[in-house]
Amino acid sequence: MPWIYPRVLAHRGGGKLAPENTIAALRCGLAYGFRAVEFDVMLSKDGVGVIMHDPEFGRTVAGQGSVARTAASDLVRKDAGSWFGAEFTGEPVPLFTEFVDYCRSQRIWMNIEIKPAPGFDDETGRWVAQKTRARFIEEVRAGDLAAVPLLSSFSMAALAAARDAAPDVPRACLFDTVPADWREQAQALQAVAIHTNHKHLTPELARDIRQAGYGLFCYTVNDPERARTILDWGVDGFCTDRIDLIGPGFAD
Repeated sequence: MPWIYPRVLAHRGGGKLAPENTIAALRCGLAYGFRAVEFDVMLSKDGVGVIMHDPEFGRTVAGQGSVARTAASDLVRKDAGSWFGAEFTGEPVPLFTEFVDYCRSQRIWMNIEIKPAPGFDDETGRWVAQKTRARFIEEVRAGDLAAVPLLSSFSMAALAAARDAAPDVPRACLFDTVPADWREQAQALQAVAIHTNHKHLTPELARDIRQAGYGLFCYTVNDPERARTILDWGVDGFCTDRIDLIGPGFAD
């Protein structure tokens, strides 16, 4: 399937300019003109999707503990902003539904990374796919896939669960280094794209992925010169932390 999505995404909402995976980050991205975002979702103890990257507390949320062992009602009361800057003190951990609804209201397209806590691959993939489909049911039924979020994950088990739960919500295989059997994995998961670390990509691999009919997306590209290089290789899109250096129209 050809790449039908935005080509430059704000990484975790606002890149390096706001606390990641928060509504404040989305507002920051909007201020820089971004209407496309990548973010992470995992499940709380009671099986509710929340927007966080790290399974354990200590970096963006202070204290000891983990997402998988904490109820959603407790997670949303945690401060996910003060680690970044005093002006963001009290910025909460968003619920998945809240985050998606905000993106919908602002017409922000989403690359949703399914990031299961260890041992929760199937449950997380299934939950995210079902909730995403429910919120985009009209677009799915109308075949307007450019408006539907793209699900991605490093966990092939999570993607398989997402495929089984909502086969009509598009998926992408996410790899740090693209493995030799990437074609077989993508075919098994009925993926539409390969997402990978730009540092490990080569022009030859980019060509092979594109010629096989898959979209090609890279993370996390923060240097404009590097961004131009991989675009010349045929990369369809990428996310960036440096939304102040690489704007949403960079690849146009």
